[in-house]
Amino acid sequence: MHAPLDVVVLASGRGSNLRAILAACAAGTCAARVAAVVSDKPDAPALALAREHGLPTQVVTLQGKADRAAWDERLAEAVAAFAPRVVVLAGFMRIVGPAMLARFPHAIVNVHPALLPAFKGADGPAQAVAAGVRVSGCTVHVVDAGVDTGPILAQAAVRVEPGDDAARLHARIQRAEHVLLPAVLDAIARGGIVLGPTPQVATSSPDDGPLAALFAPPLR
Repeated sequence: MHAPLDVVVLASGRGSNLRAILAACAAGTCAARVAAVVSDKPDAPALALAREHGLPTQVVTLQGKADRAAWDERLAEAVAAFAPRVVVLAGFMRIVGPAMLARFPHAIVNVHPALLPAFKGADGPAQAVAAGVRVSGCTVHVVDAGVDTGPILAQAAVRVEPGDDAARLHARIQRAEHVLLPAVLDAIARGGIVLGPTPQVATSSPDDGPLAALFAPPLR
């Protein structure tokens, strides 16, 4: 029996990945527990979703480029108040800095809408469409000081269909994210993924374990 994995979710937008995590937790397929939701945007729909579920929320706004270091410190303090084991960037549209990385070493994970190391940074689906690739997808990785450069924990492939534009492809990638991210958190909670300087990912018996979703064929 594993203790629930306490996580703080950082989100800037609608909170679709937050919704997927909460649904998986409620269904018993993700052994995580969302301790709080933190956003950089006071009007982020993810905050309203969190409140609907009775979760604590915090807003830490960035007041321009000159405020970035101080904002990072404020963000680290706000998140640390909830004592998470893992911090989840789920549609969080800011790059976390040294204060966050020092406070939560090797314990911040991000979901990115591309198969890293391809198409790092903004607009991964648009980059994939422009490049003419036939397969894209999503990646859950550990956050480091680079942009989408940290160790990869899991990926899910999504076909790029003829006639796809960035929005259509991104919608299908998000559906894959909603499966992949809760599965990764469940694997961390159950010991199938061990975070650290060099994360360890279990690869045995994927057909019937909590990591099965990580080995799925490309999604349409």
